Amino acid sequence: MDNKKIAKLLKLAADLMEVKGENGFKISAYQRAARAIETLGTPVEEYVRKGILGEIQGIGGSTKKAVLQILEKETFDDLEIIQSEIPLGVQEMLKMKGIGPKKVQHFWISMGIESLGELYYACIENRLAQEKGFGKKTQDNIQLSIEFLESNKGKIHFAKALPVAEMWEKELQHLIGTENVQITGEIRRQCEIITQVEFLVQNAKQAQVLAFVQQKNIEKETIQDNIFCYKMAEWAISMKLIFVENVATELFHTSTTSEHIAELQTLGEMPAHFSEEKDIYAHYQLPFIVPAMREGRGEVTKAKAGNLPTLIEVADIKGVIHAHSTYSDGANSLKDMALACKKMGYEYLVISDHSKAAFYANGLSEGRIEVQHQEIDKLNAQIADFHIFKSIEADILNDGSLDYEAETLQTFDCIIASVHSNLRMDTEKANIRLIKAIENPFTRILGHPTGRLLLARNGYPIDHEKIIDACAANNVVIELNANPHRLDLDWRWIDYALAKNVMIAIDPDAHSIEGINDIRWGVLAAQKGGLYKEMCLNHKRLGEFKQWLAAK
Repeated sequence: MDNKKIAKLLKLAADLMEVKGENGFKISAYQRAARAIETLGTPVEEYVRKGILGEIQGIGGSTKKAVLQILEKETFDDLEIIQSEIPLGVQEMLKMKGIGPKKVQHFWISMGIESLGELYYACIENRLAQEKGFGKKTQDNIQLSIEFLESNKGKIHFAKALPVAEMWEKELQHLIGTENVQITGEIRRQCEIITQVEFLVQNAKQAQVLAFVQQKNIEKETIQDNIFCYKMAEWAISMKLIFVENVATELFHTSTTSEHIAELQTLGEMPAHFSEEKDIYAHYQLPFIVPAMREGRGEVTKAKAGNLPTLIEVADIKGVIHAHSTYSDGANSLKDMALACKKMGYEYLVISDHSKAAFYANGLSEGRIEVQHQEIDKLNAQIADFHIFKSIEADILNDGSLDYEAETLQTFDCIIASVHSNLRMDTEKANIRLIKAIENPFTRILGHPTGRLLLARNGYPIDHEKIIDACAANNVVIELNANPHRLDLDWRWIDYALAKNVMIAIDPDAHSIEGINDIRWGVLAAQKGGLYKEMCLNHKRLGEFKQWLAAK
């Protein structure tokens, strides 16, 4: 189990204890332990193997016991006890953004509310607005938060679904042969949010596969003709097995949107039968269109005109842009991040720790910037065939300015400008704020332009065309933040950005060495938007990247 998951369980226990009003010292102990483990640069298991778990600052006797239990059974005694004492509905309230344990405690203890449904009804009845410390605005935000949570039930991130789906595919292929089973549906189309994991399975293997699945003790949901659905507890979504006569012939229809099919049919009638997916495109005298692009967003027209792009691949990324170190809220040192990037085959690292306005993330003061820059100079002299660029993820303040003066900003090689606070804006306010930051002469990259967190927080509304136009006018690159919880810029706007000659930077926003690998999810999302390597900033080799930096 990775450090983040361990820290999450410790924090959950602390939050639930606070909801129940338990001993403050015990709550603080779990909070300290969660923070300590979350920021560790080394897996906790290594400390356990070496017998030095207790040497981690912030880990005491009770929390050490809890960590050992988590590693053994993915939970621990204190967490199990507190979970048994608090209604599940109350525990669900902690999932709402902006609602902490103190508010949840008030809903439960003071108002007698024990579920999200009851809390929602209290908002409808305007009861929450009458409570001390709340008011109408807070009530409206809570109501919207509940509606958001409900609308996202039964959905998970692509990055969470794909590894488990691939594990099942491998097991089934081992059972019945590689040619007899295939992942299809939303996963094959590389959708950022997955509502169901689908497999095509050779009809002749039905009895064998159903017997295998039955051994897994998975709850069966529905059966329709040759379609079997199963409830997957570990996914929070269902698995669908579609039994067909020929797997290859069904791939097209099960991994293609109706809009894409409609685009094809404008070119003529679609044949009822074909041997392979490529045959359908050959019928229309078109090049093969990959499942990721079969969205019905003009890709058929592009293919007909010979303008279908050669999509970017992970191997095309030559440098890591936007990563954090222990100078701010990263888990690994600057040196370790650089060496990890080099080991992975990258040519450069644009280290972009948080700026001073992000005090909650240990943002860098002017004095600490100087210290970091001195270390970068030393590392660049020591590490051969690799370069660390001096960057910062500068906060876009409420008025659109950046949170350093010009004399500080000019000490950096590259400025990534991002919004991290005051996210509740209407479109007009968001546009004004972002465009002012884009027009700042020091801004080179606009970071995660809407601030969204998939399945957790809607982004602030922006007029994408106006923002992209502003980037085009000011020679600013737009980030596609590759963290699978963000994937922001949304892939649906890549095509417009390319039309305006605005480059995209596929950035991991890595807060650890492991996080560098999130570049993969950004590339897969970028493929859906039709991004090709020449329009990806960090496809540039080291020398080309230096030239780009010097060009503005």
